Amino acid sequence: MDRLKQIETFVAVAGRGSLTAAANAEGVAPAIIGRRIDALEARLGVKLLVRTTRRISLTHEGVAFLEDCQRLLADLQSAEASVTAGGVKASGHLRITAPAGFGRKHVAPLVPEFRQRNPDVTLSLDLTDRLVDLVNEGYDCAVRVGALADSSLVSVRLGESRRACVASPAYIRRFGAPQSPQDLQRHRCLTYSSVASQPRGWVFQQAGESLHLRLSGPLDCTDGAVLHQWCIEGHGLAWRSMWEVGEELATGGLVEVLADYAAPPVGIHVVFAQRKHMPLRQRLWIDYLKECFANPALWPWSRTESASALAEPA
Repeated sequence: MDRLKQIETFVAVAGRGSLTAAANAEGVAPAIIGRRIDALEARLGVKLLVRTTRRISLTHEGVAFLEDCQRLLADLQSAEASVTAGGVKASGHLRITAPAGFGRKHVAPLVPEFRQRNPDVTLSLDLTDRLVDLVNEGYDCAVRVGALADSSLVSVRLGESRRACVASPAYIRRFGAPQSPQDLQRHRCLTYSSVASQPRGWVFQQAGESLHLRLSGPLDCTDGAVLHQWCIEGHGLAWRSMWEVGEELATGGLVEVLADYAAPPVGIHVVFAQRKHMPLRQRLWIDYLKECFANPALWPWSRTESASALAEPA
């Protein structure tokens, strides 16, 4: 049985949620889809899907394998497109979205160069912290930071970042540095307002377990950029992403504390709907993002990460 067909079938079943839906989309009997999945699992020696009469869910191995399969199929499509496109020029309109803070700092600055390379492509960039429905809202792709909830989308990993507890040198001189996460209870912590979405609080690793702390302090805000600025000015400790504070950590404007308790990094991905024939403009944008994120000179936080922090998140 064709190995590529098995992988395509696995991705289709995971994305559509059932053997029947995947079979209907391909125009074959559900039994054929089932045999392909069985053959794939037998060849790999692991269970990828848990099948019941009501639903299909991915095993832990299935979740990890799905991301690799999606990337493989996307790369294959890109390789074929690069051959068939030949000298065709990219054109048309590209709709992309990214988280507000990350997009403002690390996606928007890339757009002018992309437009210079592809002058016949127009582009709309939507910066929002809302989880956009790419298919129903008509977006071509999205940059997302953190865990990916929608397995029906193809994801290409661009990089990773982690959260760090940081303070200004002035704050450390005045109040000292916490030695353990529990010490944060007696420090001035700059937190999101209760109306903002950070339900888990500040997350650390202690004795191999995740530790979630709900902290408070004299100042809070619904805007992360404001918390960042207050931290630089010495008003308190903040729990910020490395992509946001990497420059200050590299130059000494901020100092990381509790680095030994830092939680594992999360992935930075570009995601898009599965398409049989991806428009050239979209493929070029994805390739451009991969090129840019592969250049460590563009990402100051990468110079401050420790070797342990660069491990693959669990």
